[in-house]
Amino acid sequence: MGLNVTYKDLKTLCEEILHAEGFPELTASDIVEILLEADLRDIPSHGIARLGRYIKERERGNIRLDSEPQTIHNTPISALVDGMGGPGQCVSKYAMDLSIQKARNSMIGLVSVRNSNHYGISAFYSERALSEGMIGIAMTNSYPLVVPTFGKEAVLGTNPFSIAIPGENRDFILDMATSVVTRGKLEVYDRLEKEIPLGWAVDETGGDTSSPRKVLTNFNERNSGGILPLGGSGEAFGGHKGYGMAILVDLLSAGLSLGKWSAETYSGSEAGVCHFFGCISLELFGEPSALIGHLERIVNGVVASERAEGYEKIYYHGEKEANARERSMRIGIDLDQKTRNSIASLAGKHAIPTPKELL
Repeated sequence: MGLNVTYKDLKTLCEEILHAEGFPELTASDIVEILLEADLRDIPSHGIARLGRYIKERERGNIRLDSEPQTIHNTPISALVDGMGGPGQCVSKYAMDLSIQKARNSMIGLVSVRNSNHYGISAFYSERALSEGMIGIAMTNSYPLVVPTFGKEAVLGTNPFSIAIPGENRDFILDMATSVVTRGKLEVYDRLEKEIPLGWAVDETGGDTSSPRKVLTNFNERNSGGILPLGGSGEAFGGHKGYGMAILVDLLSAGLSLGKWSAETYSGSEAGVCHFFGCISLELFGEPSALIGHLERIVNGVVASERAEGYEKIYYHGEKEANARERSMRIGIDLDQKTRNSIASLAGKHAIPTPKELL
């Protein structure tokens, strides 16, 4: 295992790789920035390990580098954006910033997006509203990976969403899939050759499986089987609630944009991924500074409550990621060996010098 790699070195290297693969410099920068945000926050399932995926999807024609997102329906508080098959990160920054601009002018902005691609971690976009002192919302559908409650065919995506709410000292940032786990988490277990816990996913018969490779193979071959909704199988632990949230994301993203719902994505000549973004000004409800203080008081009250025996603290959403990010910026990013090998191989393909820490 090599040493930790600095953010700056890894960002420069990965941008050079994408640029050598034909990605424009600004596009490469957007993609790498958002992938590395996942690694900085200790979310390797959505990190730079996926760099090769974007190269392959561009080669397949899913990602178009010669297009710009288009606003095709517009009101003072809402918009419909066609991503025109562009990189999900670029399309989503455009759409989220559009929702923020509308909220600046009209106190609320809602934007639904069709014909895009995978966009990375949802929190990256919802957080963009925090610098404005506003609430941010981001969600996306995805490749069909999740079986509905009482089903065995994967027809829904992991369909994550994020809501970011400003605080005086603690921003509340909820970022979650509507499934038990994400595909990226299965890929991490597969790279590490580890079994997954029973209750994460089912095989082609609808029965529990501990093999991440089996589940991933079924995804690739469009066989039955897949990840379970948040709450697991059946209704005993609320699996039907996770299932309902997954449909909700599809309705707001694909439904409102007249786009592809999860089961239709990555079919034909385009990925067709759909997103939904929102920005809400606190001025809708009163004096922003008073509201921000009250919002944080609620969070503080929760985390200050009595802890269960054996636990040192109660975390608020976004705290672990913020701590991990500070640590990673200070000591560097730790990558598993297969990810190191993959990045080094892509660099070697174009004779790009590789930092010794990556080897």
